[in-house]
Amino acid sequence: MSANPPFEKVLIANRGEIAVRVIRACRELGIRTVAIFSDVDRNALHVRHADEAYLLGPAPATESYLNADRIMEIAKQAGVQAIHPGYGFMSENASFAQRCSDEGLVFIGPKPDTIESMGDKVIARQRMQAAGVPLVPGTTEKLTDQEAMDFAREIGLPVMVKATAGGGGKGMRLVREDSELESSIQRARSEARASFGDDSIYVEKFVDEPRHIEIQILGDSHGNAIHLFERECSIQRRHQKVIEEAPANRMPEELRQEMGRAAVAAAKAVNYEGAGTCEFLVDSQFKFYFLEMNTRVQVEHAITEMITNVDIVKRGIRIAAGEPIGIAQEDVSISGWSIEARIYAEDPEQNFRPSPGAILAYRPPGGPGVRNDSGVYPGAEVPVNYDPMVSKLVTWGRDRDEAIGRMRRALREFVIKGIKTSIPFHRVVMEHPKFLEGHYDTGFIDSEILPSGATALPPNQEEKDIAIMLATIAAFKRDTDRANRSSQSTGGSSAGSAWKLAGRRARMRGR
Repeated sequence: MSANPPFEKVLIANRGEIAVRVIRACRELGIRTVAIFSDVDRNALHVRHADEAYLLGPAPATESYLNADRIMEIAKQAGVQAIHPGYGFMSENASFAQRCSDEGLVFIGPKPDTIESMGDKVIARQRMQAAGVPLVPGTTEKLTDQEAMDFAREIGLPVMVKATAGGGGKGMRLVREDSELESSIQRARSEARASFGDDSIYVEKFVDEPRHIEIQILGDSHGNAIHLFERECSIQRRHQKVIEEAPANRMPEELRQEMGRAAVAAAKAVNYEGAGTCEFLVDSQFKFYFLEMNTRVQVEHAITEMITNVDIVKRGIRIAAGEPIGIAQEDVSISGWSIEARIYAEDPEQNFRPSPGAILAYRPPGGPGVRNDSGVYPGAEVPVNYDPMVSKLVTWGRDRDEAIGRMRRALREFVIKGIKTSIPFHRVVMEHPKFLEGHYDTGFIDSEILPSGATALPPNQEEKDIAIMLATIAAFKRDTDRANRSSQSTGGSSAGSAWKLAGRRARMRGR
């Protein structure tokens, strides 16, 4: 690959940890970076890291990170040659990608027609069927309510009713009983309309005990396509991934190779350029089915980087500049094991309710085999307006046991104060027998971590003890100050009684 920078200056049309990740990749390539930010992100980490930063507008995403006119205005003002969308926001917006092209800018990602065809789940199924990629039994066209009900009854329940647009688990309903069918279709349509502005749906057969396995792909404008092996993404809550690992558990080598070939066939079928992901379901009999293609860099790309030593973000930037992938399939191999825990600003004891606010203390873990991709720092504000992920904690080990051991250690070292986080949840998972055995599917959290209809973790006693200790120290300082002021007038010392009083008050507050 060329030693020269592929671009002089790139605008990152995103925020948070992915914006920081792209800025770092650009800096290594010798590319100057431009950050954009909303009112509430003025002091965000990506703003501090970039070479230049420009205000978009108010906090709502529609007025800032989704404001195409303003983004293009800044791109011209800053004199960039390319725009990197990261994931979310503009990353899978075909019209935005087309607008970049029309205005002489490079969109760092696949071509607009690829994004459009893969963004519509029905069209994607049609393209994959033509390419010979295995599909979950289901429809390959958009359905009316009556057609959806008729087809669901024809193939037999349970089924999944899905929005044809978007992703992230929105517009999806699992239907097990005929009595739930009509209302589930209506709810799926309503959610799809609200989330994507398109209420089109289709129906798929529900795969029992499914595992969510995805294959990382790279394609270029020279007709080359390769895969970087698989990731296990089966630990999900509300259809959102929360823990991923690479490679996948219990993956027969023959199946690994077969899924890799299918992913490459899918990439070539749509002339894929850049970094992307083919998502599959794998059933209990090790049969796999195409689910969807994500036409962007994934949140969990880091674990693939850890086991392959391929910088996916840098490769994607070079591909966008017209360079070939630069590596062949036979050059890529799996080394070790990697796990990612998505650390969210959520309270797992309160139904994972968002916990925005100021981060008063932030001490990320370190040591061998630990990587922390984050967009925050001590004193940073986690706004209520966007996705609540504050960090992607990644560990690597020579094998799965070592990667888990390092994740346990890293989670215990990780200190975030001022907001609640999902760290206690991840610590529970890392100790669970089924997780340790590697025998789990997409129903793991509901069946093992939050059974019997529970919506939250039980209170964490260690967290309570730490809170009481901190409250005791703060109360001791206040009471000691009072005692010292009093002793100055009486000539005595009351520090010991102040400590006892502070402890009693703190314990009462901790009950």
